Amino acid sequence: MTTVGVLTPEGTTAGTVELPAEVFDVQANIPLMHQVVVAQLAAARQGTHKAKTRGEVAGGGKKPYKQKGTGRARQGSIRAPQFTGGGVVHGPVPRDYSQRTPKKMKVAALRGALSDRAREGRLHVVEGFVTGEKPSTKEALKTLRTATERKRVLVVLTSVDELNWLSLRNLGGSGVHLIEAGQLNTYDVLLADDVVFTKDALAEFLGETTEEGK
Repeated sequence: MTTVGVLTPEGTTAGTVELPAEVFDVQANIPLMHQVVVAQLAAARQGTHKAKTRGEVAGGGKKPYKQKGTGRARQGSIRAPQFTGGGVVHGPVPRDYSQRTPKKMKVAALRGALSDRAREGRLHVVEGFVTGEKPSTKEALKTLRTATERKRVLVVLTSVDELNWLSLRNLGGSGVHLIEAGQLNTYDVLLADDVVFTKDALAEFLGETTEEGK
């Protein structure tokens, strides 16, 4: 079990928190993480693509010309696939791209990704991003940059942490992505250069992870 310092909005360190080895110091299984990420991206696809077949394209009910005597190939409709404006052969149809991924695989992949960030010193914990009760994007950004200067940062908050949500929500253009502790996933962790937890979010995440790991 390792520890990491807890940063305050003033830029000082207020104690440490423990990072359980079973969550933050496990061997990263790269093929497993790849499989989980691919499944997550596949599940995000809408799958609403559709091309019309010759039976669905409007028009073409009348035979374009007589069967014999023209010297041309026989045709029954100008909406056949070989004509411009005709139907599409074997075109895309609505489908579900989601893949079944067992829960234990998702948990193991997430732990591997977090362990990789923790071992490289790219996981941070803060008490909060602002002082007082009033949201402040400027103050929140200052606290965040004290924790890390890297460009892409994943900030993990609790769902009820309204003060920090309001303070950080406008920083999407600065490479900051916000996520609830219960929604933390392998893809977002791997996409980020650094992961920053609030102290409460880390406690919430570890509580849920402990239950999932049983």
